[in-house]
Amino acid sequence: MTSSLNRYQPYAISAFRIVVGLLFACHGAASLFGLFGVADNATVEAGTWPGWYAAVIQLVGGSLVLLGIGTRSAAFVSSGSMAYAYFKVHQPEGLFPLENSGEASAMFCWAFLLLIFTGPGAFALDKVFTRSAGTTVTTRSSEDRTAGKSRERATATA
Repeated sequence: MTSSLNRYQPYAISAFRIVVGLLFACHGAASLFGLFGVADNATVEAGTWPGWYAAVIQLVGGSLVLLGIGTRSAAFVSSGSMAYAYFKVHQPEGLFPLENSGEASAMFCWAFLLLIFTGPGAFALDKVFTRSAGTTVTTRSSEDRTAGKSRERATATA
C-alpha cells in the first residue's frame, strides 16, 4: 500500500500547495482590498507596518505558491512572515495558539516550511519553464558523461 501512496505523492503535494497558496493569497486580498466578506470592507492602510507589508507578502507569496512559480523561495518568505506574525502579534497574548488566536499563523508557517523541503509537486509552472530550458542542459550533460566514459576507457586501455 505504501508504494501505491508514494506513486501519488507528487500530485498530493501539488494539491496541498495549490490549496495553501490559494488560502494565503485570499487572506492577503482580503486585507488589501476588503474582498471575501471582510467586515465593513476593512482594509489595511497602504504602507503601514507590519500589516500592509504582511498583506502584500500574503497576496504575492500565496499567488506564486498557488501557481508553482519560485515555490521554495516564496514559501520561505511566506513562512518567515507567518513566524513573525505568530511571535510578534499572537504569542504575547498567550502561550498556545488556541489561547492567542494564532492558529492560522502557526499553520501557514508550518505549511510553507514543509513546501520549502518538498518543492512544488507534479503540477507547477516552474516545471514547464525548467523542462523547456532543461532539455538542452540534460542533453549536454548526457553527452559530457558519454565523452567522459570514452576518455576513461581510452586511458585504461592505453
